[in-house]
Amino acid sequence: MKKLILLLTVFSSVVYSQSANDEVVPVRQLIPDIAFNLKYNTIDNFTSQKLYTIDEAYLAIDAIKKLKIVQDSLKKIISYDGISYPDGIGLMIYDGYRPRAVQYLMWEIFPNSTYVADPTSGSVHNRGGAVDLTLINLATRQELPMPTEFDFFGTEASHSYNNLPANILANRALLKNMMVNIGGFALYEAEWWHYTISSSGLPLLDFQMK
Repeated sequence: MKKLILLLTVFSSVVYSQSANDEVVPVRQLIPDIAFNLKYNTIDNFTSQKLYTIDEAYLAIDAIKKLKIVQDSLKKIISYDGISYPDGIGLMIYDGYRPRAVQYLMWEIFPNSTYVADPTSGSVHNRGGAVDLTLINLATRQELPMPTEFDFFGTEASHSYNNLPANILANRALLKNMMVNIGGFALYEAEWWHYTISSSGLPLLDFQMK
């Protein structure tokens, strides 16, 4: 009987842990000092429409935990590529969890699966497992120069495009190395800003953020 109770306890602990990591919550809940520039809460995006009603990014807890490791590591970098960062470097999020209804609207406007996921199968954004982001100078809160603007639909936004100034290549490489090697995220080749965790087990969601 004691063995059965022990097994049930272990099983309950595992199930709870998995549920907790899959839960989609506000990023600031675990990373209070992270910066936001939520493009879909403005009209400064490829749809020219305001798609969100709040200025808050949500992600699966597992993704936020990984982001926190990246953020904490970046804050320790006070010099990079010949530039001084007295307060370190930080992350700025453009987008996180995205309701599936928004995905349908995006697909209607720009049905190109290289840049906009087909809502029929859903995006990793619709599961809380994808984040769009860049780097900032924590002292000035200014974004570091990157290859393109966010949501630039062209080859210049890809990781393989190298006809760029050396400082921009260095900044893109820093973001990639920190997200992939330190945070354990996977990159998306066509977009320098887009990183994901494994979507296995993450449900397709369509709740509206409040």
